[in-house]
Amino acid sequence: MTTQSQTRRLPAQSTGFKGFFTALCRAHAASRQRRALERLDDSALTDIGLSRTEAHIESRRPVWDVPAHWLH
Repeated sequence: MTTQSQTRRLPAQSTGFKGFFTALCRAHAASRQRRALERLDDSALTDIGLSRTEAHIESRRPVWDVPAHWLH
């Protein structure tokens, strides 16, 4: 007699340590990118279509507030 077991894989963001590590990496990336955005000069901001005020607002968002496409 053989026993078959079914395993279900959970999405990466909810599987223990791997999910925690993934979330931590995303938070770090968001923080790093937002700090870099804050350091851009006005010419570079104009090139990417942002004002100084928009860049400032974006740089102050919390690390867990990321675009939805980062969560997939």
